[in-house]
Amino acid sequence: MTPVSDDFGAMAANAWSLIGVALIVAATFAIGIWGSRSARTTTDFSAARREVREEHNAAAISGEYLSAASFLGVAGLVLKDGVDALWYPIGFAAGYLALMLFVAAPMRRSGAFTLPDFAEARLDSLRLRSLCTALVVLIGWLYLVPQLQAAGMTLAAIVGFPYWAGILVVAVIVLGTVATGVLRAVTLVQAFQYWVKLFAITVPAFALFVVFLGGAQRQALDAPVPPVFPIDTAVRIDTDVRLTVREPVWLADQDGTLYLQPGEHTLPAGSELRFPAGASVPVVSDAEPDNATWLRPERDGAIGLLETYSVLVATFLGTMGLPHVLARFYTNPNGTAVRRTTLYVVAMLGAFYLFPTIFGLLSRMYAPQLLVTGETDAAVLLLPNEMLGSSWVGGLLASITAAGAFAAFLSTSSGLVVSLAGVLSSRDVLRGRSLDFRLLAVLACLVPAVLALLADSHDIARSVGLAFAMAASTFCPVLVLGIWWRGLTAAGAASGMVVGGSLVLIAALLAYFVGRGETWWATLIGQPALITVPVAFAVTVVVSRATRARVPAGVGRVMLRLHAPDRLGFVDQKPVAEPADQPESRGRHQR
Repeated sequence: MTPVSDDFGAMAANAWSLIGVALIVAATFAIGIWGSRSARTTTDFSAARREVREEHNAAAISGEYLSAASFLGVAGLVLKDGVDALWYPIGFAAGYLALMLFVAAPMRRSGAFTLPDFAEARLDSLRLRSLCTALVVLIGWLYLVPQLQAAGMTLAAIVGFPYWAGILVVAVIVLGTVATGVLRAVTLVQAFQYWVKLFAITVPAFALFVVFLGGAQRQALDAPVPPVFPIDTAVRIDTDVRLTVREPVWLADQDGTLYLQPGEHTLPAGSELRFPAGASVPVVSDAEPDNATWLRPERDGAIGLLETYSVLVATFLGTMGLPHVLARFYTNPNGTAVRRTTLYVVAMLGAFYLFPTIFGLLSRMYAPQLLVTGETDAAVLLLPNEMLGSSWVGGLLASITAAGAFAAFLSTSSGLVVSLAGVLSSRDVLRGRSLDFRLLAVLACLVPAVLALLADSHDIARSVGLAFAMAASTFCPVLVLGIWWRGLTAAGAASGMVVGGSLVLIAALLAYFVGRGETWWATLIGQPALITVPVAFAVTVVVSRATRARVPAGVGRVMLRLHAPDRLGFVDQKPVAEPADQPESRGRHQR
């Protein structure tokens, strides 16, 4: 997968990257332990006394939200799919606009700390709460799987660990942060990790772009030709791949010289290929084979437009249903502060997402071997050494990107594990003892770790899109209608969530067998939100009207609290639920 180079240079680059990873883990533990010294009570741990400044809370939310899909996956999609991949970061950032407009402030006024809390308080149904708890766990697992996949891929790329070993290492580190209580200072830790990620993506991007501007060897990315290898390059294929060849290419493999004619070719795992400088790049079958097509938006006509709208629906409406997002807003004192925090989040995410595009563009010219192997998610990690060789500058930039990638999946994975364990323990699944919380954290991390070992590790951003589609098809109708429509019933909410979630799971199962296709129905199987979200809304409304006699008796009082201006004092300031890992404080703050 790498250009021909000396082993000593590769070892030096790996050492730099490993140092960056070790530093970010050590800094996370140190800041968490230092920040947790002042946390003593329930609200200190769970809501930071509700006194976090808007910009600080926005940094913490952004730090937890910017996952491996943002740090690694977006650049990989840009490298492979071109400008159409930019709809993913647009949707990821714009999701907070929907959150700000429809959900954030009323949720804060409700006093609900989690999505199951809101469902029970709004619709007065313990059964609905249990259903919401199950869906929160499912969405959390779907979101955790690509984070752990990214961890395995990252450590394999920078250190040479086996893919499975990287997953297990990160799972152990995540559980260590939970067990030691580092995340008690969650606002401080997550805010720190946002700035780490921003630094780790911006500094290398600026440096590499300067190198590009000063270089003599450039490719015309708007020409209707395939990308080319800038230097003699050796590529090892670890999994079976199907390649699209646009122009004939001579190359050398372990059996001698090989001639690839234009068309489709399947190469087995273990193949070792050598391409001479200037040779055209054969690409995996789902990537764009020539640069002009790569730069042209909506090249697939109506089918491409259908996929784009479905991606936007999933990301725009799915953000509000992620289990680790809404709880962060409870640290704000009121609904006005929540809206201001959300506005800061949009600005911070927008600033970050400018730079993965640069990595994707430069990788098309300097790391085209990733198009042969299909491991395009590694572009951010490998590009510094591809452009600067084995120099200390390249090693330093590689260590910075490795640290940022590690911060990405460490912060998101840790936040998700804590959220899932907290949701499960809040229902007294194991009687809420300290040991039980840690056991639930192990369960919350173990299941997605096993799934990550079994699942395809390519296209992290698309894998995360499944979690967004599930959240948009289940919790989005309940939140939007529960906040803005008095007629919602528990039966309607449950029916909508079951139907919407089932359709997404069916689509995911079919996509496993169908793969990415060129027909409208195959596109909707791969990106189902354009169908599943409207169906979920429709089912929720229809069943609620059919069961209008079951509208909760206290709905007027709940709606008043959700929508009354903050200055009237209707904000629910009751203490949040007792953290299950703090038994020594239980009894002092009962709800």
